[in-house]
Amino acid sequence: MKPKRAVALRYQQQDDMAPRVVAKGSGAVAEAILHRAREANVAVREDDALVDALMALEVEAVIPEALYAAVAEVLAIVYRQREGEA
Repeated sequence: MKPKRAVALRYQQQDDMAPRVVAKGSGAVAEAILHRAREANVAVREDDALVDALMALEVEAVIPEALYAAVAEVLAIVYRQREGEA
């Protein structure tokens, strides 16, 4: 069985040109990323193809244009979740 993998993204419209990778890892690091996301009530989405593409990027790298649509779907889920909590 493959170890769990996770990538954390940040997008602050006023500061970032596009979403960027702020953490990534597998195994225990992935578990820690997921734990922090859950603690912060951040939506988590499982998407192996997207994780593959994002794992290839360096931490602090802005995502490439080719990933905008896939990442926009994830961000839309996060924004809808936040609006539901308000």
